[in-house]
Amino acid sequence: MAAHHPAAPRLTRRIDPELRHPVADAPRDAAAGTVLSTAAVRALAVARVGLGLVFLWAFLDKTFGLGYATPGARSWVNGASPAKGFLGHVSAGPFQSAFHHLAGQAWADRLFMIGLLGVGLALTAGVGLRVAAAGGTLLLAMMWAAEWPPARHLANGAASGSTNPVADYHLVYALLLIALAATSAGDTWGLGRRWAVLPIVRDHAWLR
Repeated sequence: MAAHHPAAPRLTRRIDPELRHPVADAPRDAAAGTVLSTAAVRALAVARVGLGLVFLWAFLDKTFGLGYATPGARSWVNGASPAKGFLGHVSAGPFQSAFHHLAGQAWADRLFMIGLLGVGLALTAGVGLRVAAAGGTLLLAMMWAAEWPPARHLANGAASGSTNPVADYHLVYALLLIALAATSAGDTWGLGRRWAVLPIVRDHAWLR
């Protein structure tokens, strides 16, 4: 009597239902362990670069006074404080006195500008997104606290306060930063994969 051998299981690959090709190399959602579609990872890559340019533009405008938010005479290269005007005019919130004290401090200006440049470069290149998410969220939280939308209308009137104290754009940017880091958005149209194989990054996952 011949021995019965069960049939070998068939190997299958997940196919993108929209584009009908394998997406085995697509980034994975670290929490759910699922493969993201090609359209999703490309959308995240575009969002990553777009947000990176927001931070880079803020750095360049404040450094060189490009005439948009910062006039040339108030540029960092001309000796002006990038954060003094913003922090010095805080008119509401529990951190008002603390921000007034920080206004004009050289070390505070350096940290602020390094933060803008570092987060912008990391997002644009697609590297160090976890560090960028942590640093960028902290920076955005401080900027939100400086404006303090929930109470600013009490000091300046409703017309001059935030139009949405809950979904303020600083908070939305912070949520997007966290989402980009969680989905390894730097792997698509970025240097995320090359960055991840560096020895120091392999040994310290938080650098990814």
